[in-house]
Amino acid sequence: MSRERNELFINHPVSMADLAVVDAIRQQSAPFKGMLNGPQARDSYNQMIEETPAAAGVEYQTDTVGGVPGVWVRVKNALSGAVILYFHGGGYVVGSANAYCHFAGQFAARVGVDVFIADYGLAPEHPFPTALNQAKSVYAGLLEAGYRQIAVAGDSAGGGLALSLAEQIGANESGALGLAPVCCVTMSPWTNLALTGASHTERAEEEFYLTRDAVAAFAEYYLAGHDAYDPKVSPLYGQHSGLPPLQIHVGTAEILLSDSLEYATRVQAAGAAVSAHVWEAMPHVFPNGFAQIDAAERAMQMMSEFLVSHF
Repeated sequence: MSRERNELFINHPVSMADLAVVDAIRQQSAPFKGMLNGPQARDSYNQMIEETPAAAGVEYQTDTVGGVPGVWVRVKNALSGAVILYFHGGGYVVGSANAYCHFAGQFAARVGVDVFIADYGLAPEHPFPTALNQAKSVYAGLLEAGYRQIAVAGDSAGGGLALSLAEQIGANESGALGLAPVCCVTMSPWTNLALTGASHTERAEEEFYLTRDAVAAFAEYYLAGHDAYDPKVSPLYGQHSGLPPLQIHVGTAEILLSDSLEYATRVQAAGAAVSAHVWEAMPHVFPNGFAQIDAAERAMQMMSEFLVSHF
């Protein structure tokens, strides 16, 4: 593994122990590959995410911030004036703040900062621009509540939404959203709803959970006829100005690999401070497997340390 701070792509080889674990996960998930493709999968997806081990010493509180519902994960002696704004994954179609309490709670406990998980509206009932508009509203609501150190984080579609929000804030340095996030952390972010990344074909066999057809169905639900190349839905095509420091984690065994690699390349060329950690043989959003996979635990530690360093 390279440890050069200024290196864009930091490659992490897989251990034999982790390879055995992920191979078992692959076998277990094989019969269900591509079945996560629409609103009918919401209950099963939420049940799967809820199995993430809970962190010790955290409390959960439902609330509304900026008119958007969500869940607070509170920690004792949390850093004052600081918050992590978390956007959950699920292709903009599945997932919920409640389902992500345990996973987001891991960041709260490890960083010592409260987390707010936004329960943004899901497609097809709430297609674009609902998620982005609500992300902006939550961010503005946190500023209004007195938070001046806001980190933005998310996984998969939530990672793409976090980056879209950061792009929008960076492009608008005046007004309520002019105060940029202190940093942004994403896991396997979905940055390109046009689905042009080479990994959709090159990593199709290695991918554990998704198929291109399933991802295309999510995109269709969310876009509802909107242009997939609009930077507001696909941050890959943004101007990348005024972005905060970024850290990205992605596995090589996923069809959204290109979304991370291409985005990191473009934002670095635009002058952003970004590092992309590429984990060999790891599946989509693998850090949520921190209880089973050593690489996932290491990724969680790196993200937590990155967040701590920017508060």
